[in-house]
Formats: sequence, C-alpha cells, structure tokens
Amino acid sequence: MAQIRKGDMVEILAGNDKGKPGRVLRMIPDKDRVVVQGVNLRWKHMRKSQQSPQGGRMRKEMSIHVSNVMLFMESEETRTRVGFTVHEGKKVRVARKTGALLDGAGAEKARKRKKKQTPGDDTPDAAEES
Repeated sequence: MAQIRKGDMVEILAGNDKGKPGRVLRMIPDKDRVVVQGVNLRWKHMRKSQQSPQGGRMRKEMSIHVSNVMLFMESEETRTRVGFTVHEGKKVRVARKTGALLDGAGAEKARKRKKKQTPGDDTPDAAEES
C-alpha cells in the first residue's frame, strides 16, 4: 500500500518548486515517481501531427521522485507523515501529526461533513442536519 496516492494533496520538499502544494495527477510506482499538478513544468516540443496540428511548444508537468513530496493536510494547513493502522478490519492510512484517518469510512464522512458546512456556520451539528 502506497503512502502517497493519486488525488492526494502534497507539498514539494526539494527542488525549484520547494514549498509549493499540488495535487498528485499520476503515480509511476515502477520508478517511485509522481506527477504533481503545476510542479516541475518543462517545455515539450511537439511536432505537427493529427493530435496537435499546429505543433509548437507546450508546458508539461514532469515527474519527480516520491521522496521529494510529503502529504499536505488541507484541513490543518500543514504537512504530515503517513502511517498505517487497521480500522474496521481494513488497513488504512493515518496522518501521524493528527491521527486523522486518510482512507476508509471515517475519512469519507469527515470530508462530506466539511463540504456541507457553510462558511458562516462553525458547528458540526448544523452540517449533519442539512
């Protein structure tokens, strides 16, 4: 089971984009690399073809090594290490800093509750009622 997965929010630890947050677009597990949205942008020179009739230069996200990224918790506005535990008979990822579940039913409920809350309402009870 991988510590970083497709769709996770991560922060870059090293390189030109150090400190930038971004979402993981693609995993390359054979090479231990990830492609992060808006990070490690390079120019790709495209020859004219049916897919790109004009050709030219395109900005493209290139992969970076998985050791150069760390999970970023949007709710806490901080990065955290990832651990594993068994919850309800399933192996799930856990944030080391807060102990929050990152996978499984508990994490999905927390995400839904956060989405339902309105900006002026700070009580979690009001989110569950709606």
